Amino acid sequence: MTRFFLLPVTVSVIILFGIWAGLGFAAFVTAVLLVILEITLSFDNAVVNARVLSGMNEKWRNRFLTWGILIAVFGTRLVLPILIVSASVLMSPWAVTMLAAFNPSEYAHLLEGARYSIYSFGAAFLLMVSLKYFLNDAKDVHWFQVVERHLARWGRIEAIEIGIALSLIAIISFFVPAVAQATVLMSGLLGVLLFILTQGITSALSVEVEGGAVAKSGLALFLYLEVLDAAFSLDSVIGAFALTTSLPIIIAGLGIGAWFVRSITIYLVQRKTLETLTYLEHGAHWAILGLAGSMFADLLFPVPEVVTGTIGLAFILAAYWSSLRARKNLLAATT
Repeated sequence: MTRFFLLPVTVSVIILFGIWAGLGFAAFVTAVLLVILEITLSFDNAVVNARVLSGMNEKWRNRFLTWGILIAVFGTRLVLPILIVSASVLMSPWAVTMLAAFNPSEYAHLLEGARYSIYSFGAAFLLMVSLKYFLNDAKDVHWFQVVERHLARWGRIEAIEIGIALSLIAIISFFVPAVAQATVLMSGLLGVLLFILTQGITSALSVEVEGGAVAKSGLALFLYLEVLDAAFSLDSVIGAFALTTSLPIIIAGLGIGAWFVRSITIYLVQRKTLETLTYLEHGAHWAILGLAGSMFADLLFPVPEVVTGTIGLAFILAAYWSSLRARKNLLAATT
């Protein structure tokens, strides 16, 4: 375990100590809270990433930890929110960047104003991730037997997950303020379309040529993981600005959290944890469904971050316990 977490822990201690020394104890505490927030909200992301990453070779796994962490910290947690705010308020990305750097409180206000587009897009994408997993008629291992078995049977209906997602987005749009209805519809539709696009590209590149399938699918899966990470990060970015408007603290806290999530992902892959803990992947997708539901609910009324994080963590812990119990029962039956 040391080789997976020694470097992240060492760098994190140095960064957090630097925040304490330069910005004070309050800033240090805030950064630590942001690390906890990011890991809590994204632990299910690590489990899903591990399943995707298991189909990639060592070269692409290393790129996921190097290039991927740079994209995660500076792309999805810094650049992406700026682009979303820019599109929402019709300002140039440079002007929004200047606000983020020199007037973070105003940037936080604009980011909060863009919450309808952010939450609708993120929730729609994550909903598709979870529905694609459960509405799969080839899925024969079930955690919640009654529910998951029926969901798998419904998966025989072609593109049913798209119909469910679009119907839910349309229903929710009726209950948001009138000025935000078009935003919720358009953003949700973009989330669904992006999921379909990433899935299509991944499938196409994986089977295009026999000899180069590994490398090409590695690129496609890498891009899919980055999009998935972006969807997960939207909630934590808005939650971060609820705690502080200091960009250095936000980048440090969320960046450290993102690095740990990636390290956890690699650990799960190398230890083949998903093969030994049968229901962990199920719990992760239930957690993703819960996160999508909380983001949709946040369009209608405020949902505390602690509630969102607790839902995901509860599913993961329950799945972990169920997996251990199932493994123990299997060992008892074979001895």
